[in-house]
Amino acid sequence: MLLRWVVLLFSMVNTSGAQVLDSKMLLHKQTFWENLDFEWLEKNIPSFECPDEEINTTYYYRWELLTKHLVYGSPDSGYSFSEFIDRPSWSGAYGAISCPSGHQIYEARWLRDPRYVRDYLRYWFHTSGAQPRKYSSWLADSAWAVQQVYPNKKFITELLPDLVKNYDGWVASRWVPEMEMFWQSGHDDGMEFNVNSRQTKDIMRGEQAFRPSFNAYMWADQVAISKIAVLAGDLKSSEVFREKAGALKRRIQQQLWDPKREFFFPMSARAEVDAEGVVVEKHSLTYQSGRFAGNTHGRELHGYVPWAFNLPDPGYESAWKFLTDSSYFQASYGPSTIERNDPMFVLKDKCCWWSGQSWPFATTQTLKAMANLLQNYSQKIVSREDYLKLLHTFAISHRKDGKPYIAEALHPDTGVWDGHDVANHSEHYFHSGFTDLIITGLVGLKPGDTNTLVVDPLAPASWDYFALDHLNYRGHQLAIVWDRKGDRYKLGRGFHVVVDGKRAATSLTLEKLLVKLPQVAEIAYPDSVLVNHAVNNDGNPFPSFSASSIAADTSLAEISDGERRYEVKPSNRWVSNDTTSESDWISVDFGTARMLSRLQVYVIDDGKGVLPPQKIEVQIWNGNMRKEVPGQKVAMGVARGDRPYTLEFPPTRVQRLKVILHHAAGVRVGLTELEAWGPSELPYPLAPAASKD
Repeated sequence: MLLRWVVLLFSMVNTSGAQVLDSKMLLHKQTFWENLDFEWLEKNIPSFECPDEEINTTYYYRWELLTKHLVYGSPDSGYSFSEFIDRPSWSGAYGAISCPSGHQIYEARWLRDPRYVRDYLRYWFHTSGAQPRKYSSWLADSAWAVQQVYPNKKFITELLPDLVKNYDGWVASRWVPEMEMFWQSGHDDGMEFNVNSRQTKDIMRGEQAFRPSFNAYMWADQVAISKIAVLAGDLKSSEVFREKAGALKRRIQQQLWDPKREFFFPMSARAEVDAEGVVVEKHSLTYQSGRFAGNTHGRELHGYVPWAFNLPDPGYESAWKFLTDSSYFQASYGPSTIERNDPMFVLKDKCCWWSGQSWPFATTQTLKAMANLLQNYSQKIVSREDYLKLLHTFAISHRKDGKPYIAEALHPDTGVWDGHDVANHSEHYFHSGFTDLIITGLVGLKPGDTNTLVVDPLAPASWDYFALDHLNYRGHQLAIVWDRKGDRYKLGRGFHVVVDGKRAATSLTLEKLLVKLPQVAEIAYPDSVLVNHAVNNDGNPFPSFSASSIAADTSLAEISDGERRYEVKPSNRWVSNDTTSESDWISVDFGTARMLSRLQVYVIDDGKGVLPPQKIEVQIWNGNMRKEVPGQKVAMGVARGDRPYTLEFPPTRVQRLKVILHHAAGVRVGLTELEAWGPSELPYPLAPAASKD
């Protein structure tokens, strides 16, 4: 395919800054919403449409899913993301778990406010109770992925010592010098019951192996640290990590690739013995020894992970012939985690057996790897049509009872979540990605380290249209548009790249385009931000909450936990009791006077007896009660459900406040969160200067 260079000229056709897509219309087009805060969504997410409505619905559902897991942990840590709807005992502070952090960061980097993802990166190293190495992750690579979208030398280089310390922690616990690779257990790699662990006495945690997935993560982190060190002016460290990456790559390709089975496999780090005394020999690949010695199968989906980071040299592409074959991984709601005819293939109706179920975590990595293969390698084994087919399959797998949904794993043939969908735990599980696959794969924006914009779409030219709009990238706002007939977006026929409201590139065919972006200043990292003084996740005496009444199965703690979720089950809410009163109230005592300038009350309307109040009144106390906040401005005159009621006012010191919810007699009211925002009293970033991990 002809490679077309386009120099950005602002004398070209000016679209007058007009949006290509009507973001409000596209939001209202979807019918699944529980979070109706369209103002936040319009402000923060890129808009997208294509002819495949299943992909469209899943794209917007995945942004709502992100909001369900967005947590404001504390004024010191800022924002982070949870994995499960609850905060299980094995999670870190505020419910974060390192295993899916890379997927979460790759998704969140496309939010149009970089604070969310930057806070989350810092969370891992500067928050007491964070656990960056409890499970495998690729945090340095993720940090560089953010830097590509929101470049800021100060931010990324200040993070460098933390990233090196985290890497050194992995070296201390997982590096084997004589093998020049890292070992990891399947359990800590996110795969509890797997092919190799089931050949030990402890089928959940038993095996230690040089896994292609974990070693690919470590390689990606080495590469990222080398690049960040260049920005920091530490060329010596950059060279050290570059050499480490080169050596690890060679070992992965030499030791973990089986030329007979044409695939990457885990290699046992020690001899393993199963319950019946059968031995898996040290330093043997899957099925080279043990009960199934000599078996020609053993392929697991994580054998594709090296391509998710562009690790393999050319010459290993034959592994991809198994992905689209129903005798191996392909399935109606797949791919499956291991190949279909494997002797250990089994579908279980309980968690967490990675021996056949379709696992969104691995599907995300496989699609990422396939996109890299198609965009960066020369091969004829898989096609762009294969990418679209698997992406569509992934989209339709996000369903339950006909509505958008995702849990931990699903049956690859039926699409049901049975056994991997635990109540009040697995709903809307944030352990995978999707929107990044649309942006970087289907639409084809390839984030880079320079101001050359590369767009290489995997969408089919047979489509009449697709468009991505309101996308922030390296200080510019982009729209990427395909209009085969030229009658949909008013830009004419063809493939268009619009930069800051001006059409920068056009081709009549759907092909790879390169656009030289103007140099821009770094994306600001502010010295100060507003913080939420009403959050209390740490069990501190203040802020403390009280209410006129509290309905059973609801809690005041839920409205100060930094999460905003509106669904009835699993619940995250305070609701008033049935009452003949015409109002209920919530009060907050901050313990000391806090400077506030914005109050946000997240109102519930669940259609099941909890309705928005007819009026919201706010009173403040600083030695005496005032019935109205001075100079207040209300964003909306009437409180509406499943979105925030926002009150803004000049900075005012407040020690206590009371929110009075006026409602019709006998009608209950409820909130999912109450936030009180004011200027930070400390420089931002707020967390300690050095990590504790």
